Amino acid sequence: MDILSKHKNELKKFCESNRIRKLSLFGSYSKNTFSDESDLDLLVEFEDNAKPGYLNLARMEKQLTALLGIKTDLRTAEELSRYFRDQVVKEAIVHYAAK
Repeated sequence: MDILSKHKNELKKFCESNRIRKLSLFGSYSKNTFSDESDLDLLVEFEDNAKPGYLNLARMEKQLTALLGIKTDLRTAEELSRYFRDQVVKEAIVHYAAK
């Protein structure tokens, strides 16, 4: 069982309270190539009328790091480099999707 699945209920509450439409895993944890130094890369998509600023994203990262017990980086698709954005979005593993 992966780290996000272990915290499914807590992640659901986190996403609902932060108006997150979709939360997906990408990077080394999604490919099972992580090491002790790896951080957890999460792709986030917010509801249409919920666009948090930099400080709120940093707050969310801290909350997720505390919840999951591993350094977490939260990124929107827009923040990713155009050179690999499409591939990340395509290959990311969805762990939460609003209904």
